[in-house]
Amino acid sequence: MNKRPNIVLVITDDQGYGDLGCSGNTAINTPHIDKFSKESVNFKDFHVAPLCAPTRGELMSGCCALRNGVWATCWGRSILSTEHETIAEAFRDSGYETGMFGKWHLGDNYPYRPQDRGFNRVVAHKGGGVGQTPDFWGNNYFDDTYFKNGEPTHYDGYCTDVWFDCAEKFIADNKDRPFFAYIATNAPHTPYLVDEKYAKKYRNNNQIVNPGFYGIIENIDENFGKLREKLEELKIADNTILIFMTDNGSSGCGTFDEDEHLVRGYNAKMRGQKASFYEGGHRVPFIVRWKDGNLDSYQNITDACYGVDIFPTLADICGVQYDCSIDGKSFAQTLLSHEPREKGRIQVIQYEQHTDLPYKYNVTLSKDNFRLVKGKELYDIEADPSQLNDIAQKNPELVAEMLDYYDKWWNENIESAKKYNPIFIGDKNGEKVTRLDAMDVLGDVAWNQAQVYKAVRSAGKWCVSVKESGTYKFTLKRWPIEEKEVRGCFLAPYTPLQKQLTLAPIKDAVVKIDTVTLSALWNKETESAEMEIKLKEGENEILEAGFNLEDGEYFGAYYVYIEKIS
Repeated sequence: MNKRPNIVLVITDDQGYGDLGCSGNTAINTPHIDKFSKESVNFKDFHVAPLCAPTRGELMSGCCALRNGVWATCWGRSILSTEHETIAEAFRDSGYETGMFGKWHLGDNYPYRPQDRGFNRVVAHKGGGVGQTPDFWGNNYFDDTYFKNGEPTHYDGYCTDVWFDCAEKFIADNKDRPFFAYIATNAPHTPYLVDEKYAKKYRNNNQIVNPGFYGIIENIDENFGKLREKLEELKIADNTILIFMTDNGSSGCGTFDEDEHLVRGYNAKMRGQKASFYEGGHRVPFIVRWKDGNLDSYQNITDACYGVDIFPTLADICGVQYDCSIDGKSFAQTLLSHEPREKGRIQVIQYEQHTDLPYKYNVTLSKDNFRLVKGKELYDIEADPSQLNDIAQKNPELVAEMLDYYDKWWNENIESAKKYNPIFIGDKNGEKVTRLDAMDVLGDVAWNQAQVYKAVRSAGKWCVSVKESGTYKFTLKRWPIEEKEVRGCFLAPYTPLQKQLTLAPIKDAVVKIDTVTLSALWNKETESAEMEIKLKEGENEILEAGFNLEDGEYFGAYYVYIEKIS
């Protein structure tokens, strides 16, 4: 080989194990990924977190969600700690060119942005999806404004097409040197928006609950096929490790009953879907091809592997050093030499929703073919893949062993999980203007732009770190700065709204930080309030910002702009 292998890692959003033809789904059309599967190594027992941001944090850091700080999707808990080196930083520092395209969801402010965490070239939306609160106002999957190394830039075309097109340009620019390309689509996450030519063929099938969901996956498949053609055209396909995976269980595969058993649709015999602690929530496809590494024929690996294992595995294969302590364990020898993985490993799969702190026992514990769900229900996946028969009472010693491991793990990680990763203010190496928004608040969130439009309540509290003493200008706004540029458009794909909705008239705005409380009258013309505040350098302050309404109510701010002026 002339050089170390390239890496192209494609990860889709909310596409489950069963949402592919190669996993037995006869209703969906995924010919390119199906062909890729037949020419690759297929992991049949690969697990991630049941939600997107925790999976991405574990992939990037090689550390469990509670330790790296990303154990939820909002509430200030989707920001990846800077204490952990990322896979992108390790590969960049080892001489790889690095590029990230699509969904990040691990922090939208310095020092947490993808360009801060090891990626040399970035084209991405903000937040957890196109049209969510942090994203450029009015984005709706088609002809949007995304962020190119942090700068808002307009792109023509459908979001998934844009991510793959930008990635292919990056790959072509770096074909003569080793590169790591991370293509992280926001699709097929809700809303299921795609050109009708992809969705229409699925509309007359009674077993397909969400035709748009299947249509989006078909578009992903088409782009994946074009990506493979580009690698061949550039004559670098053989020495490129190409990976296809997804970030959690399916969001659109079908309908489920109250016990999370599938009623209609296809889910590869699994119980549960996205956000579930049952198998359908966290078992995902993981398919790898690398011809120069003799990984170019159909093989199955049935050993259990996990998202935290990706970082050390790729580092091992590519000879990349990393200076950090991680939880993942390399499966390079299993992949390259067919060595079976050591049995007996217990892995914790934990995440949270709508909570300030994680709940103990809100978890799946995985050991070989056994799953202990929420500390109570035990299943043998090999004998019972649909998790119909709880065998906990018949195996008290195994349950006790797994819970004992978990208790120790919990005690080791809970203090890290309690810490917020603060958004930096006034860092000379960071953003000139820091924008806070209602998705990263500590408490009630307005998680997409339609909710901001509808005046869904926001907590208006953020964890921040003032990096330099001085005078700061605070601007509190009902709408983001760019909103007037796109007012009147079909706003944020979640809900078509015909008229602007408002709060009661705003009287004044208030900011509280440390011992300082200031207020300013509302400017109706600019729809904002400004104030100057002297701040001292400090760590992990709670900043509160909001509006007093003329009807007496208090409302947390949706957008706060902070700039050091002296």
